[in-house]
Amino acid sequence: MPQFMLLLYTEEAEAERSEQRHADMSEWIELSREMRESGTLLANGRLTSTDTATTVRVRDDRTELVDGPFAVTKEVLAGYFLVECSDLDEALKHAARLPISRYGSVEVRAIAHTDPDVASPAEEPERV
Repeated sequence: MPQFMLLLYTEEAEAERSEQRHADMSEWIELSREMRESGTLLANGRLTSTDTATTVRVRDDRTELVDGPFAVTKEVLAGYFLVECSDLDEALKHAARLPISRYGSVEVRAIAHTDPDVASPAEEPERV
């Protein structure tokens, strides 16, 4: 069955907004439990703030370490869900159920398997 990464993006929250988001915690817990019990959720996690990030680049055999995220943007990668779904449409439905989709965004990407024994993701439906 195809696997998809649901990448969770949002603005880094100051204290007031962070408290509002913690109010959604029971919804996150229930949704995660439901997805895990159905066999859809393979892994998930919340990332620490971008001030703990280090970006690594190797150019001309030199390793460069830069404090901070890869790109400076308004929204940052905050976490992920690795799910196994029948197709992209099912993955998109799960993404829309995540509380962060109401105040941030969820990027859905198929996992590209290079092992021929692992099923490859279903073709993406035509977008209008």
